[in-house]
Amino acid sequence: MRVLIVGCGYVGLPLGKELARRGHEVFGLRRSPQAGAEMQAAGIQPLLADVTRPESLAGLPRDFDWVVNCTASGGGGAEDYKKIYLEGNRNLIAWLAGSPLKKFIYTSSTSVYAQNDGSVVTEVSPTEPDAATAQVLAETEKLLLAAAVERKFPAVILRVAGIYGPARGHSFKQFLRGEARIEGDGARWLNMIHRDDLIGCIITALERGRLGEIYNAMDSEPVSQLKFFEWLAAELQKPLPPTVAAEAEAIRKRGVTNKRVSNAKLLAELKYKFQFPNFRAGYAAEIARLQAEDSPLPKPPGEGIGLG
Repeated sequence: MRVLIVGCGYVGLPLGKELARRGHEVFGLRRSPQAGAEMQAAGIQPLLADVTRPESLAGLPRDFDWVVNCTASGGGGAEDYKKIYLEGNRNLIAWLAGSPLKKFIYTSSTSVYAQNDGSVVTEVSPTEPDAATAQVLAETEKLLLAAAVERKFPAVILRVAGIYGPARGHSFKQFLRGEARIEGDGARWLNMIHRDDLIGCIITALERGRLGEIYNAMDSEPVSQLKFFEWLAAELQKPLPPTVAAEAEAIRKRGVTNKRVSNAKLLAELKYKFQFPNFRAGYAAEIARLQAEDSPLPKPPGEGIGLG
C-alpha cells in the first residue's frame, strides 16, 4: 500500500517505520524539513506541507491507499486546536477528494468524554466535553463522520487515551521528579495506552477498521490515580506522593475527567492483541529500559521488575 502519515512525530515516525518494515511504501508529511534525514533513515519519504494552509498541499501527490492523520497540537488553546484539527482535517478531506483513498485514520482523544462519575464509557456514550479544546476535537469527529456519510470519505476514528512510552508519560515523569500529587482520595480513573500499542491499533484499524466507525484506543485496565502511584512507589521503592485537595473548579477548568474507557469494541471487532495490556506491563518495560540505559532510577532488589 502507498501510505501517507500526516504528522511524523512521537507516534507518526515509528508508525511509518513499522509500516515501511512491513513492505508498504510510506510517505511522511511535516511542516518543517528538520526531521527529513530522520524520516529517510526510517524508510519514510518526506513531504513538506502544512495542513492548515491548503495551498501547500496542492502540488503534492494524492495517490495514496491509506492516510493516517496523527498531527499534534504541541499544546496551545482552542484556536490552535481549530487550525490543526478542525481546519486541518477539513483541508485534507478537500485535498483527497477524488483520490483512490481506501482508508483515512484520524487519532482523536478520549478527552471528548466528559463523564466525571467514574462510569464506563463506550463509543456510543455521550461526548459533551467542557474543555474548549476537547470541544474542538468532538467537532472534528463530527466533520469526519459527516464526510463519511455525505461524501463516502473513508474515515475511521480512534479515540486515543493518554499515551506513554519512551520519554513520555506525564504522571510517571512527575513521580520521578518528586512533583506528583494525589488529588483528594486518589479515586479518579486514569486511562492509558503505550505508544507501541497505539501504533499497533492504528495499523490494525488500517487493515480491518470499518469505515465510518469509532474505536476507543486504550489498554484493558483503567487504574485509579492512587493505585497507579502505589504501584510505582512499590516498584521504585519511593514514598507515595503527598495528597492535595481536589478542587473541583480547578479540575473542571483543566478539562480533567473521571471515567473508565472501554476498549471492548476494539478487541471484539479488530481482534487487536496488546503488547502491554495494562499500565503495569507497559511501565515495567519502561522502567527496565531506563535502568538499562544507566539512568538514575533506583534499582529494586532481586532479579528485576515484575509485571505485577
